[in-house]
Amino acid sequence: MADNPEPGLDIGSDTLQLLRHALVHFGTALLALCLFAASDSWSALTGWKLAALLSIVTGFAAGFAVTTVLHEWFHLLGARLSGGAYTIPQGVSFFVYDWKFDCNTVRQFYTMSLAGSVGGLLSVCLLAAAIAPDNAGRLSVVAGAVMSFTFGAIIEWPVLKRTLTSGQPMEELSKIDQSVLTRAFAGGAVAALLACWWLG
Repeated sequence: MADNPEPGLDIGSDTLQLLRHALVHFGTALLALCLFAASDSWSALTGWKLAALLSIVTGFAAGFAVTTVLHEWFHLLGARLSGGAYTIPQGVSFFVYDWKFDCNTVRQFYTMSLAGSVGGLLSVCLLAAAIAPDNAGRLSVVAGAVMSFTFGAIIEWPVLKRTLTSGQPMEELSKIDQSVLTRAFAGGAVAALLACWWLG
């Protein structure tokens, strides 16, 4: 594991570990999309209520998974574009990398952070453009994507706002607690419902 504060990745173990992360993350998102496609086709061919219900559940999971994965990997893209210092964890986890707060500037933190929101928004737009919301299952894909984007925004944007004043991103991130996560979940759920109402 590279532990130096140099920007970018070391060639070797870090690159291999990054590929493992990519395989797990994008593989999970692809699997969710495949499960949705299968249940959506099953529903269209049979008209069964069970198939329709599965298409809603898998569609929501697919939209949420794809948007979450792109959000996290755009964070990594932002970290690279900013020249930030980070390391790649040895074990595969939800987070792609460990940000070196002591070695990076506030500007680099903002670039890394905002890139995640760009990735999430791009995912919502791509899914909305690619999948016509003409049944409940397909609509749930977009709703899941909207929920993921909103969940991340409610958590991250207040941190960015507070950091403008304090200049201490690590201190502001430490304020994220269960109540913040609960509000983010509730806000994401409301946004998903609004998306369903708007597109339906």
